[in-house]
Amino acid sequence: MRITAMESFAPRPGQALSWLPTATSSAAAGQAPVYTGPLTFLVENHVRGCAAARTAGTPHHAYLGSGTEVDGDLDEQRMTRALDIFVRRHSALRTWFETDDRHVAAHLVDADDVSFAVHAVEEIDTDEQFQQHIAGRFSAEAISTSYPGFAFGALRRPGSFTLFFGCDHALSDGASQAFALTEIIDVYTELGGSRQGADTGPATDGAGTRDAGGYLDYAGAEAALAAHHLSGSDELDRLTKVFADNDRSLPTFPLDLGLAPGETAPVVPIEVTILTGEDIGRFESACRSAGSRLLTGIYAALAATDAELAGRTDYYGMTVFNTRSAAPRFASAQGWFAAFAPVTFPISGAATFTELLAAADTGYQAAKPLAGVPVQAAFGALIAAGATPASLASTPNLLSYIDFRRFPAAGNTGYEQGVIFTGEGRTANASLWINRDHRRLYLGSQTPGTPYAQHQVQRYFAHLCSVIQEVARSGDYTLTSPVAADVA
Repeated sequence: MRITAMESFAPRPGQALSWLPTATSSAAAGQAPVYTGPLTFLVENHVRGCAAARTAGTPHHAYLGSGTEVDGDLDEQRMTRALDIFVRRHSALRTWFETDDRHVAAHLVDADDVSFAVHAVEEIDTDEQFQQHIAGRFSAEAISTSYPGFAFGALRRPGSFTLFFGCDHALSDGASQAFALTEIIDVYTELGGSRQGADTGPATDGAGTRDAGGYLDYAGAEAALAAHHLSGSDELDRLTKVFADNDRSLPTFPLDLGLAPGETAPVVPIEVTILTGEDIGRFESACRSAGSRLLTGIYAALAATDAELAGRTDYYGMTVFNTRSAAPRFASAQGWFAAFAPVTFPISGAATFTELLAAADTGYQAAKPLAGVPVQAAFGALIAAGATPASLASTPNLLSYIDFRRFPAAGNTGYEQGVIFTGEGRTANASLWINRDHRRLYLGSQTPGTPYAQHQVQRYFAHLCSVIQEVARSGDYTLTSPVAADVA
């Protein structure tokens, strides 16, 4: 499994198929009752933002997608039943929202009302046709204010088929995408096994258990946790102090990207291989020899790059934490399970990468408990501490790290051939997705598509890679004085 640009997903030609709810299922979904429990801040904010963008006539790109290849002829009926079971399992995928731009209400479709039917669409002969096909479907269907908030389809050809799944971000995250198609393929395979496709029942998950609430249960737990922190907690106090120590602003890309406040530019995706093969192990060994680990080494390399290119004396970034560990039942659930926490540590005084490692490790360990503070509690405290709503309105520059070797399906053909991608709209950031698989350590980013911004992000990423590569070669890296900007 790898994260890549949407255009890099280029399957062989075939007949495009789409799965849509049956008329009976759509009617039932439209009458689904309002869910009375709490929703997460991220979901509510996302739904309102998408609704505002739609009102402004902006195309919908706030989705995630995945795709993979499967050997064997496609059995449409069996795949339909596999999709039904998959959606019944996950309450997030049975949820749709409505909003008046302030309040957000969720409707939960009963598992018994889930029913899909397959439709032949068109013949896909070229990569350009396929990109137009999935972009059109995802923009029109992967919208959480309608049911379903996802698009599922296939390209059928003799002897093999391609599967793809795109989902509104309100209902999905990167881990969900890594799970989705492999789970559907597993159910599809089981239905063709010894039971010869025996039906598992309309509201069951294939193992005879009903949906336990999944993401909606998580939203309730998050609301309770937010109330706890808002009543006063050491974690909230520490988070507020970190923010106050950094000019009451969220982390930004370390280099000036040439955009005015509030300005965005069309996304240009970037993917760069950092290390391959044994070099990954050498970098990891260098980190471990200093009493640290690979992830902390990435932070140390980022800090070295910030110091040398931007003259920064402290590292200040925002990292993404996967919150599925909150309870076992969330481990493989579909939904948006994420928390964010600032990572900060001093750079000044360090002469080498190895010397930065201890500070980076301390900074990352300090961030972990802060990730337990839900976003709504954190923002409430930050505003109370003097932050303006405008300073919190923009998305911070983020760092995400995923080790795809650690997923349960690692080693399975469908998983290993899989790709994950996101919609490509506009951005003012150059957030980093650093990922590892069995072959390489690589970075991906959605960057502003202006010449100046591209120059800045390219030089930053090249320098970051050079730091990590030097550590892999020699076991350490010596910092120099800040490097002057080379503006093209």
